[in-house]
Amino acid sequence: MVSFTVRMRFDAVDREQVTELLRSLAQESRQEPGCVVYVPHRIEGEPDTVLIYEQYADGAALDAHRASAHYRRYAIQGLYQLLRERASENLCALI
Repeated sequence: MVSFTVRMRFDAVDREQVTELLRSLAQESRQEPGCVVYVPHRIEGEPDTVLIYEQYADGAALDAHRASAHYRRYAIQGLYQLLRERASENLCALI
């Protein structure tokens, strides 16, 4: 299992566009065979900061996600063009 979070900050003027890009990206990502969980969140009190929790069956499923047309369209050509800050954290299961 591969689990991680991605935290991104955007400008307030892009809030609506970011929401639409995330909606489309999440909807298509959740249909991937190896995607276990894909949930974007807004940070309470920080409406222009997004945290995405992602979980994939294995590294190959994550690679397939990152190679997909929808990832390229909604993340690379969409969200990443609007980013002000980005950080990710890999997670290790305790049990």
